[in-house]
Amino acid sequence: MPSHRRGYFIAFEGGEGAGKSTQEALLTQALLDAGHPVVRTREPGGTPAAEQIRHIVLSPEFEGLDPRAEALLFAAARGEHVARVVRPAIERGYVVICDRYLDSSVAYQGYGRDLGPEHVRDLSLWATHDLVPDLTIVLDISPQVGLSRLSTPDRLEAEPIEYHETVRAAFLTIAAQDPGRYLVLDAGQEVDALAAAILRRVLVDLAAA
Repeated sequence: MPSHRRGYFIAFEGGEGAGKSTQEALLTQALLDAGHPVVRTREPGGTPAAEQIRHIVLSPEFEGLDPRAEALLFAAARGEHVARVVRPAIERGYVVICDRYLDSSVAYQGYGRDLGPEHVRDLSLWATHDLVPDLTIVLDISPQVGLSRLSTPDRLEAEPIEYHETVRAAFLTIAAQDPGRYLVLDAGQEVDALAAAILRRVLVDLAAA
């Protein structure tokens, strides 16, 4: 059962095909085995309303969606997700593991769509009442490798390679601005080695929390 202390918020970020889902599943199981209560969720999504927004922003049928509308939709889904899932779980003492969060909007819309990283970040901070992860794990991979792993690309995954190169550089820039709160790892490592490195950092952080 969760403790009465505040929980811990972990976000996984990185380009397409970096293996986030695999590492999230491995970390979730390892923490459960160690006795930590865990909520695993994703963005956009996590609630019925946010899942509907996910369909809009990722479905190829909405190709050509205005970049500002796209950023607003991601922020709307995030606000709903945080209010209904993430913040309540943290307040109940859970470790929350989220597939993508605010930095994805900064990277994909702020840098990738050239909307301005500060504008996009401020929008999401407003939508979430300034909630940021305790730890963000960035799985770094070249777009050529990551995209080659995809079978049916969604609307964002189908963007030109230059877009994904910009997004990759953006994640590294964001992480470099606050290195104490980020763990950047080479996603090309063996799955088990990558999982071990992630678990070591998380356990250290949880022990210090």
